[in-house]
Amino acid sequence: MRRTTTYPTFNLTVPLDLRSHLLAGQLIPALPLALQKSRRWDETRQRALVRYYVDAGAGGLAVGVHSTQFAIREPKIGLYEPVLRLAAAAATGWLGATPRAFGLIAGLCGRTPQALREAGIAGGLGYHAGLLSLGAWARDPEEAVLKHCRAVARELPLVGFYLQPAVGGRVFSYRFWRKFADIPTLVAVKIAPFNRYRTIDVVRAVLEAGRDDVALYTGNDDNIIGDLLTPFEFAGRTRHIVGGLLGQWGVWTERAVALLEEIKQARKSNALDASWLTRNAALTDANAAIFDSANNFAGCLPGIHEVLRRQGLLATTACLDRHEQLSPGQGREITRVARDYPWLVDDSFVAANRDRWLK
Repeated sequence: MRRTTTYPTFNLTVPLDLRSHLLAGQLIPALPLALQKSRRWDETRQRALVRYYVDAGAGGLAVGVHSTQFAIREPKIGLYEPVLRLAAAAATGWLGATPRAFGLIAGLCGRTPQALREAGIAGGLGYHAGLLSLGAWARDPEEAVLKHCRAVARELPLVGFYLQPAVGGRVFSYRFWRKFADIPTLVAVKIAPFNRYRTIDVVRAVLEAGRDDVALYTGNDDNIIGDLLTPFEFAGRTRHIVGGLLGQWGVWTERAVALLEEIKQARKSNALDASWLTRNAALTDANAAIFDSANNFAGCLPGIHEVLRRQGLLATTACLDRHEQLSPGQGREITRVARDYPWLVDDSFVAANRDRWLK
């Protein structure tokens, strides 16, 4: 696909105070890539997915991230800018009838020149912030990584990203996160190491930096409810992880929005009975099936696609990499968790609106 060189801004219908919006606690799905069975990009179903997330009540959308498949950046595929453009246009158009605040976050990858190029594209398309993946910095000193982060943050407001090593992340020290928290244009951190010690490192670093203006978001798909309900206290000061930017929330999104609102109310009223622990375990079990934790997340992307395929939103589970497929037995596990935890599933919502989204 030929790449364009101009990037018109899509003005969302409500001006966005990004910091306030994120601090209020939003549900932000990671956008899956919609493909045809031939592995060509399916623009109709891509647009339908964006409309689904808007109507489900999401507070924003993350595009060009892991769920959107990093291979969209490869020159022979050339889908990074087209997917970002379509998602921005679809969100803008669908919000037109019922305006509300909605945040667009672009995934940014690679070494500094690539990340800066992607930040320029995203900013030109009207994206509010960039979620910065550090997967390309696996062996560099932390000071070099910080220099990279500061450079990208001068181009576009920054959402930090602590990614688990199992899917391409690396371990960072508390010292790294404490210095990272001083970046002036930092607006949020997605905490996704799937590790309680490392999660605490980030929360403590942001708190001890005095950055009350930086929102904390869970990406720990294995402990979503636990993260959102925990009051983290250090030196007499308390912070909450207020929302989530999650691959898991790219499926059954309407029910997830309702769950987040229920969690917010429970935090306000301190109504934290033991049933929340049961629900946390159930959501983790569901995520294990969808993300294929039994096979070290090999079927993560096809698992997300399978849920959406069953609902009729996607035509196939195909990924750009033809080796990425459902693992043996993963489909049965998805069937099991959908049956056992019906409160997580939004099939009726999708069925009632799918034809309208696909027009």
